[in-house]
Amino acid sequence: MESVGRLAGGVAHDYNNMLSVILGYAEMALEKIDPTSPVYEDLLEIREAGQRSANITRQLLAFARKQEVAPQILDLNKNIEGMLKMMQRFIGEDINLIWQPSPALPTVKIDLSQVDQLLANLCVNARDAITGVGKIIIETGRATLDLDYCAAHQGAVPGAYVLLAVSDNGHGMEKEVLDKIFEPFFTTKELGRGTGLGLATVYGIVKQNNGHINVYSEPDQGTTFKIYLPEHAEDITGGVKEPEGQTQNGTGETVLVVEDEAIMLKLTARMLADQGYNVLTAGTSAEAIRLTHDHAGKIDLLLSDVIMPEMNGRELAELLVTLQPDLQFLFMSGYTSSVIAAHGILEEGINFIQKPFSAKDLAAKVQKVLVS
Repeated sequence: MESVGRLAGGVAHDYNNMLSVILGYAEMALEKIDPTSPVYEDLLEIREAGQRSANITRQLLAFARKQEVAPQILDLNKNIEGMLKMMQRFIGEDINLIWQPSPALPTVKIDLSQVDQLLANLCVNARDAITGVGKIIIETGRATLDLDYCAAHQGAVPGAYVLLAVSDNGHGMEKEVLDKIFEPFFTTKELGRGTGLGLATVYGIVKQNNGHINVYSEPDQGTTFKIYLPEHAEDITGGVKEPEGQTQNGTGETVLVVEDEAIMLKLTARMLADQGYNVLTAGTSAEAIRLTHDHAGKIDLLLSDVIMPEMNGRELAELLVTLQPDLQFLFMSGYTSSVIAAHGILEEGINFIQKPFSAKDLAAKVQKVLVS
């Protein structure tokens, strides 16, 4: 498991750069092609394949506990309720989705997108275990893991927890299968129906958030996954995802893009120019310093890769702000959070966007930084 974690971190940077280019150009080409053209359908297939590939990378990083996360203090009931309609579409009309929340639930501290990943993976897994009609029950509650329980369950830590349980009345699992379900790439599904990363992703997220997971299952008796997340006493800082609004284009603001990967530099500059920004580009830190020194007007935003030769993005930003005191910063990277954190990028208040990103994601992030 540790080896897979190192592998995921090692390939993520280059892989995410390439996916950014594939998704970015496919997205821009779709905007220029008539939807009735056969080429339009080809581009949709390219974009969909790129998105699936990006999702596999995210799953690997979640398993390795190295994905970039921003934990918030959440009401789990409120966030799950906001996902129920989407979950019902996931599992289909033949399966009855039952929601049984416990009232007055304590808060938990977890990244909002990770709640989505947990529930989506568990519900899809439950759906695939059911033949024909059936039911999936999602419930929450409070739980205390005592010393006796922890002595019998490796990795469990005594304390107060919020419980998230997902149960199904599907075909269940034998002990031989149960012993392997969290192993990456292990799957009982036929070829093409699964990557074997869904439950490995769940396991990684739970462990990343100092939680515990247990599974109860027997053949023909269904399955229950119980996830225990530590209670958090502070006030809520996050909530249900807000509906996406209309992203505004730039109005001629100047953005300096610094990226040592030439194809990524070209793509990012193209995205920003199409969104109405005046774009300066630099392939090295030295070139960025020279451009900033020679630029006669104001530079509104530095969009910089994190890991680069000579100096990292944070060091570059600290130097450039001496030349442009009102300069705003936005950092980007395909590296995992463990690498990025070492460069001070994931500190609170630092603006960051994870590769691969779409033109829409970039536009929204740039707009947010510029108006903050």
